Amino acid sequence: MELPVLLLPSLGRGASDFAHLVGALQAAGFEAVALEPPTSLPEGSTLHDLAEVVVAAIDAEGWQRVHLVGHAFGQRLARCVVADHPDRVATLTMLAAGGLVPMEPHVAHSLAACFDESLPPAAHLDHVSTVFFAPGNDPSVWADGWLPAAAALQRAAVEATPPGEWTDAAAARSLVVQGLQDVCAVPENGRRYVAAHPGVATLVEVDGAGHALLPERPAEVAAALVDFLSR
Repeated sequence: MELPVLLLPSLGRGASDFAHLVGALQAAGFEAVALEPPTSLPEGSTLHDLAEVVVAAIDAEGWQRVHLVGHAFGQRLARCVVADHPDRVATLTMLAAGGLVPMEPHVAHSLAACFDESLPPAAHLDHVSTVFFAPGNDPSVWADGWLPAAAALQRAAVEATPPGEWTDAAAARSLVVQGLQDVCAVPENGRRYVAAHPGVATLVEVDGAGHALLPERPAEVAAALVDFLSR
């Protein structure tokens, strides 16, 4: 029987972002669950504390080990889970993997603006487009679904955690799926990670995709993940 797949969403985003991918995994015979982000954490919580939330969810499902998939912020969290609990993760998949090469300042500005609820819808969508979508792709599919409170908790946890405590984590087998037009987690992130883990990590680069990746190229992402997990 195949191991289950647990999916962790992007910064300030919910489990529904994985709807297509969960469906594709289930069609391929995998049990797949996307985890909602927590809405509260004790003050001073780190990425390690968020990793414990993930492990508690694994325990609640009655699972011993999982295939762990993280998108954007979710892959940072997934790497921390691997660092802290390597025995619970069979494989690690990072979608839009960042953390090694910083984004440009104007992209960081637009990322913060994606969670500014005071912005008019058109201005908000411009920022979403700048950060998350490759030129020519429709950002309106992510006009909604933003969780500012969750994003604030997640960003604070990352800032409270030294990068070296999670950036180098790798499972026995790891996959990186990177959009070639990603300006938030630029492609060099994935290339550096895979180069640092020869024989362990595999890189799939997807043309025509930015940081959102999932709604931009759903079929390509699903095919890469199902192929990786089925090997």
